[in-house]
Amino acid sequence: MSDWLGGALVSEVLKGLIQEAKTMIDFKLLSEDLASTMERMIPLTEQIDTIQGKADFFDYGDLKVLKQTIQRARKVLDKCQRGGVWFYEKPLVSRKIKGINKDMVKFCQMDLQLHQYRNQLGLSVVVGNIDDKVEGWSKRMDSLSVAPVPAFTDHLCSVPKLDKPPVGLDWPLMDLKKRFIDNTTAASLVVSAPPGCGKTTLVTHLCNNVDVKRHFKHILFNVVSSTPNFRTIVQNLIQYNGHAPQTFENDTQATVALRKVLEKLTEDGGPILLVLDDVWQGADSFLEKFRISVRNYKVLVTSRSEFRSFGPTYSLKPLEYENARALLVQWASRPIPNNASPDEYENLLKKILKRCNGFPIVIEVVGVSLKGKSINTWKGQVESWSGGKKTILDSPRPSVLQCLQPSFNALDPDLKECFMDMGSFLEDQKIRASVIIDIWMELYGISSSVVCMKYLEDLASQNLLKLVPLGNEQEEGFYNEYLVTQHDILRELAIHQSGLETFFERKRLNLEIREDQFPDWCCLNQMEPIIINASLLSITTDDLFSANWIEMECPNVETLILNISSQNFALPSFIAGMKKLKVLIITNHGSYPARLTKFSCLSLLPNLKRIRLEKVSVTLLDILHMQLVRLKKLSLVMCSFGEDFYDIEDETVDVSRALPSLQEIDIDYCYDLDEVPYWVCEVVSLKSLSITNCNKLSLLPEAIGNLSRLQVLRLSSCINLSALPETMERLGQLQFLDISHCLGLRKLPLEIGKLQKLKKMSMRKCWRCQLPDSVKNLEDLVVKCDEETGLVLWERLKPKMRSLRVHVEEIEHNLNLLHMF
Repeated sequence: MSDWLGGALVSEVLKGLIQEAKTMIDFKLLSEDLASTMERMIPLTEQIDTIQGKADFFDYGDLKVLKQTIQRARKVLDKCQRGGVWFYEKPLVSRKIKGINKDMVKFCQMDLQLHQYRNQLGLSVVVGNIDDKVEGWSKRMDSLSVAPVPAFTDHLCSVPKLDKPPVGLDWPLMDLKKRFIDNTTAASLVVSAPPGCGKTTLVTHLCNNVDVKRHFKHILFNVVSSTPNFRTIVQNLIQYNGHAPQTFENDTQATVALRKVLEKLTEDGGPILLVLDDVWQGADSFLEKFRISVRNYKVLVTSRSEFRSFGPTYSLKPLEYENARALLVQWASRPIPNNASPDEYENLLKKILKRCNGFPIVIEVVGVSLKGKSINTWKGQVESWSGGKKTILDSPRPSVLQCLQPSFNALDPDLKECFMDMGSFLEDQKIRASVIIDIWMELYGISSSVVCMKYLEDLASQNLLKLVPLGNEQEEGFYNEYLVTQHDILRELAIHQSGLETFFERKRLNLEIREDQFPDWCCLNQMEPIIINASLLSITTDDLFSANWIEMECPNVETLILNISSQNFALPSFIAGMKKLKVLIITNHGSYPARLTKFSCLSLLPNLKRIRLEKVSVTLLDILHMQLVRLKKLSLVMCSFGEDFYDIEDETVDVSRALPSLQEIDIDYCYDLDEVPYWVCEVVSLKSLSITNCNKLSLLPEAIGNLSRLQVLRLSSCINLSALPETMERLGQLQFLDISHCLGLRKLPLEIGKLQKLKKMSMRKCWRCQLPDSVKNLEDLVVKCDEETGLVLWERLKPKMRSLRVHVEEIEHNLNLLHMF
């Protein structure tokens, strides 16, 4: 038992907090979310209860973070229960509850997974000196081949959030709840409707409903799309629920694993709702694999098709006129067009709505294109459809695209090109904004990432894509914290526009290979190589592809996107002929890092400037040996490097000559990165170094002080980083330092005050970190932090200086703090 628990077990304390959260009135929705998150933690905290022993058990590492988070929750809930929240404090308390919930979710899905791995390996945390324990953990972890803790697990099966309540879905929501949720005999249901009718929105609305969230302890949301992969979905479910990832040799093994995880979830936490979104026609056998007899388990499917053998169908209808009108008015006519009489306005609304035929996605896109426009523009929109003979229901796909065509036509030429590029990504793919920006900067010669971000924002403002911030700090020029998604129909519109050009004149080309089957156009003349003239080439292969490539020549390709799924992937030899290639993006959609080979072909690419590798295993010394003299940016996301990453210094390679143009290195969610490779500190041209979400990284090399041109250093969410080297005082060009969420960081370099160009430092959730006295020399430094860190910093620094500006995100919401500052 621990003193801070009052002699109780941690799971008992958590259960008490859950009951308090469920009885709160002022913050009902937020507290119910918090209660739901804490309920997910119960099974894991019960495991902790079985091994906790000494008084200092919760004073180190992951468990200390858990302790502090629970203490914050107890403090906030106690305050709310006592009725001590004044009206002006409510925004601050709301943010506190959101922050606690977010930290618990993150801990539940990442930090406690580490805790589980340690216990599975027999790594006791009870006996011996704490330093010995940590060293023992590290040695035992390193001696075994442990699968990486899955990155982004909070996004694997989580329910999407809705920006605003959807229009016209209240009755379908009630009807769906009655037919499926409240019906104890219904185990499966298919929500069916034409594309763009709002199936995903309805089901997302259902999953976010308070009553549904209260009923189901586990709601698991999976996007299936046109290429369903049963094993991958099972792997995602397993990882999302805190278990080590597994490899399945066949679907039978995956079915057994699925049954086990479902049975475990029902035993630990109650009913389960599994959502399979966007299942395509012909997936009957795929769905049958989810038909498992487990108590309190339901499956909800959305599809354009019906699957009568799997379950009954709920047919979602297009919006009725009044709801469709309300949606169009919401997007288009606030204010009403100038010089429009009420009758004329209503007449135009009717004509537009008749053409949109109740399809929400069409209404939203058309509405945005008309917002703030003159009445003549409205009339022109209607007249542009006059040549069409069919309604949407008569011929769904062509007419939908025809309705959306004016929205595309109204775009500026640059935005048209950018919109068509979106068709090069996979259906339902969540794309980091930085990926798209890398492509546009090189493809169109744009010198500023801010301009590219504005293009994304402009397209989002027209409802032609969605730009989703991940909730973390957004810094200008760094866009990893944004996701870009696009509705299937809008992606099809982008592909349709690109396909209007003749095949040999297309700027963009998608090559999809299933097993070893190439598209028909690839097999017209097998005696000669296929000539591809596109500048943007996207190639997708599945996990059954044998790497038996046909001969291709791609003399004009400037951007190559490779989507792979196999565990081993050899780069095709025809890449060596892409002399104009500037951007290479390789994304593995399998469950484990794919081993990349034949990297040497990149050495023949004189113009390659940007490489992004996601979820691959690669030897990075190969990049040095390839002498990529024009490479400007290297991005590594969820990559595995193994022992080869830390090779002894290769004196035969002059790093400054091998990578003379490299300005940016971005390493994110790379689990086995426990030290920065030596050669990174010899890239003297480097201006930005970002190492984020790398939990094993504990120290930076002393040689980092050699990066004399470094302007930006991001180290956020490296939770085991304990200190920064004193040699950082030599980084005379450093302007921005991000150490947010570095929970183990205790101090900064003593002479950090020598960094006279340091203007901004982000220290969110970094309240343990001590700022040295020399910081008083940085008169223009702005420190961005959360409320708790801000108060700690203010108390520590108040006697030392007056010039430091501490910007606290929530300060404007708290009158007492505002007065203090």
